[in-house]
Amino acid sequence: MPELSVNEASCREARLELQYFPCLDYFACILSYDHIYIDVEERYVKQTFRNRCMVLTANKVDILTVPVKIENNGLTRDVRIDHSQDWTRRHIGCFQSAYGKSPFYEYYAPELISVFEKKYDFLIDLNYDLLTICLRLVGIKDRVTYNLSGTENAQNNVIDEISQINNKKSGDIFKYYTPEPYYQTFGNDFVSNLSIVDLIFNMGPEARSVLLRSCKRQ
Repeated sequence: MPELSVNEASCREARLELQYFPCLDYFACILSYDHIYIDVEERYVKQTFRNRCMVLTANKVDILTVPVKIENNGLTRDVRIDHSQDWTRRHIGCFQSAYGKSPFYEYYAPELISVFEKKYDFLIDLNYDLLTICLRLVGIKDRVTYNLSGTENAQNNVIDEISQINNKKSGDIFKYYTPEPYYQTFGNDFVSNLSIVDLIFNMGPEARSVLLRSCKRQ
């Protein structure tokens, strides 16, 4: 798995896990630091954003989950995707029904959907490619690198944010994200902190400015 390049050392650094179509709090975290180290050596935690995301459909917020097989050592790098389940059809169908009429779906969906056609063996490879595309679409460059282990984290004074941005927190309390309403296809009430695809499909080139306005001052 290749690295995303970094041009220079930075002052404020943090460590994150790799997530599936991350939420806006995750991207606000990335924008809040000079460097983000994504650690695939960390221990995998079930039922988290590592293999799931939230999208807004006509009736509700839907949770999409990538089925996985977890190895005995429990490290994220070794988690395999369970292709015995037809999960890609559900995810692609949900994106189509949720965002097919969104202003920018036709521009961005083909590239993202093409990733599913590769049928990766490992979850980190799927998440890496999707995150790389999403970072580019929201104009985040030279800020993310792989891989920083827990030992390196302690030695280099990198802030540990592993598992801090997750779907198990109650309410609308976010560490890095302040909800900034933007156009959403369904409903009159704005739904905050959905997957980045909600923002990209609905706002297109304006997605970055929405993210910047959504970042809490640290």
